[in-house]
Amino acid sequence: MAKNTLIYSSSREKMYKWFAAIVVAIVAFLFAFPLYWIVTGAFKTGAEINSTTPVWFPTEWDLGNFQRLMSKRSAPLFDITIGGNSISAFGYTITFDQYVITGPTVPAAIRWLINTVFMSVAAMLITCLTSAMAGYVLAKKRFWGKGLVFSLVVCAMALPKQVILIPLLREMSALGLYDTIWAVIFPIVGWPFGVFLLKQFAEGIPTEMVEACRIDGASEWRTFTDVMFPMIKPGVGACAIFTFINSWNDYFMQLIMLMSSKELTISTGIATMQGENSTDFGLLMAGAALASVPIIIVFLIFQKYFTKGITMGAVKG
Repeated sequence: MAKNTLIYSSSREKMYKWFAAIVVAIVAFLFAFPLYWIVTGAFKTGAEINSTTPVWFPTEWDLGNFQRLMSKRSAPLFDITIGGNSISAFGYTITFDQYVITGPTVPAAIRWLINTVFMSVAAMLITCLTSAMAGYVLAKKRFWGKGLVFSLVVCAMALPKQVILIPLLREMSALGLYDTIWAVIFPIVGWPFGVFLLKQFAEGIPTEMVEACRIDGASEWRTFTDVMFPMIKPGVGACAIFTFINSWNDYFMQLIMLMSSKELTISTGIATMQGENSTDFGLLMAGAALASVPIIIVFLIFQKYFTKGITMGAVKG
């Protein structure tokens, strides 16, 4: 009887493993197939892309889509504006000349890709730093209104971005940042999910360690940088990936805040290349394949911290 029960339990375990493997394979295929189709489509000819019968693999690796992407428009590699301000005092106004330093002309897709990488990396670094500090304060410090502040952070997570779009637009215009890449970076820096995530990680650090640092005479900044930050590094890695992906894929905010061609991101720039009466799917696939490379690289770099951070969060929860 016991032997039959053991055999039944072993067979159930094998069936469960096979079922789990099949489900994982199906989910992986559903996620990977769009990327596969975009990458292979970027190297297909126009006839293969527009064929009524799906062409699963390009018969020849054609670079014509990338050539059209690089040659369709051009833009300066960078441009830096210096001066142009004025000072008024005692009835006199002094106006400083404005100088613009412009880099060499490159394909617009390269400028858009650089804009997107700069936007996402800057938002990721600033958000991780500010969220780590805010999470540390909310988790380990006692002050009046702490519960209210955290409640506001949680409520802000539930607000759709479309609700606060008009105030953000007015704020960026008042600061003179509209139609600059910073108009997309600063709204992402105030991302409440990063504060919420890193607060949960900071709460898992023993309070006695913070008190020991205070007894030893360490400043708040020294305690944060030397003790807290290294211990919540897995959470910071998870926050970095979430922030990078969120800023990279925030097409709606980029569409509203950026207008001039040189300030566009890779997503909004490629969208402007669509014709009114026809769509060049090969060009769009080449742009999408180009845009997917940096985000895959970032995920591979932070994958260890991301997996460890999610696992630690699950154990603590």
